[in-house]
Amino acid sequence: MTIKEVCEQFDITPDTLRYYERVGVIPEVNRTKGGIRDYTEEDIKWVENAVCMRSAGVPVEMLIEYVKLFQEGDGTIKARRDLLVEARVEVQAQLDKYQSTMDRLNYKISRYEEAIKTGVLTWDNCESKKN
Repeated sequence: MTIKEVCEQFDITPDTLRYYERVGVIPEVNRTKGGIRDYTEEDIKWVENAVCMRSAGVPVEMLIEYVKLFQEGDGTIKARRDLLVEARVEVQAQLDKYQSTMDRLNYKISRYEEAIKTGVLTWDNCESKKN
């Protein structure tokens, strides 16, 4: 696959894809005799992993470390697992934050829906009328 096709598949820019390769978020991609990147199915899996992890907020540095460990072989299985556990903790913290925001939005919407029915806007959860 060409860089253009990969970028279209994952909705990322060529600059982002080149950056991922340059810093080690994905392993080095083979090139044609003309020097053009030629993405294999294995490369695509790495790109998919990078895009997924980055969209979840996993830091680039953690992904770089994961790729390095992977390339070192099976002796790093525990270290790779530990990195993924650390990433999961960080992602869970983000999910908790979003859930708290969602709960607040749901509460506010419910109060406004009740006000539409009754004509009176009330807050019973220590909410200010200004919110």
